[in-house]
Amino acid sequence: MGGAVLRTAAEDARASEIDWSLVHFWWGDERFVPRDDPDRNSLQSRHALLDHIPVPPENVHEVAGPDSGLTLDESAAAYAAELARYGTEEHPWPSFAVCFLGVGPDGHIASLFPDRDEVTVTDAAALPVRNSPKPPPERVTLTRPVLNSSKRVWLVLTGADKASALGLALAGASYTSVPAAGAKGRKRTVFFVDEAAASEVSPDLIDQAY
Repeated sequence: MGGAVLRTAAEDARASEIDWSLVHFWWGDERFVPRDDPDRNSLQSRHALLDHIPVPPENVHEVAGPDSGLTLDESAAAYAAELARYGTEEHPWPSFAVCFLGVGPDGHIASLFPDRDEVTVTDAAALPVRNSPKPPPERVTLTRPVLNSSKRVWLVLTGADKASALGLALAGASYTSVPAAGAKGRKRTVFFVDEAAASEVSPDLIDQAY
């Protein structure tokens, strides 16, 4: 899903009008696998978009993998330190212009999975994740306060298997059980969904023209 969106952005004629030197890319989570592993979110992003635009290398902030020589804990700490370099007066992390999140059938966002300790952490920017319920088992994730510092949070759900998660999120479910319910942009939060994902949502809540 994310790769398809990035490929569409790369192919859009308006991409050439953007000053990419002003744009920074971060990852809400990353699989702790080598940099050239097909499971890497950053590798998929490079193939879909980053390799096709003139973005400066220093503006692409990847999570270190095991081939960097860092352990999982060290990788999470290093990413938190990188975030702090771009922190605001309020927090040791940046305020993203847009935070783009996929949502799993279980309602997870980034690598914040339901009813796990990582969902409730508020005193760290990035965390190591072990024994993830979704493979691969080791990951690095941003925490909810970092995601919610974004000006805009866009959540994308496609397919009937996401219908329950969308319905629960819109109904105000506990974010510990449905992490997507706790994703809130400071200025705007938008769910982009297809008909299958929206099958359990009242038509009154859907803006067809957005």
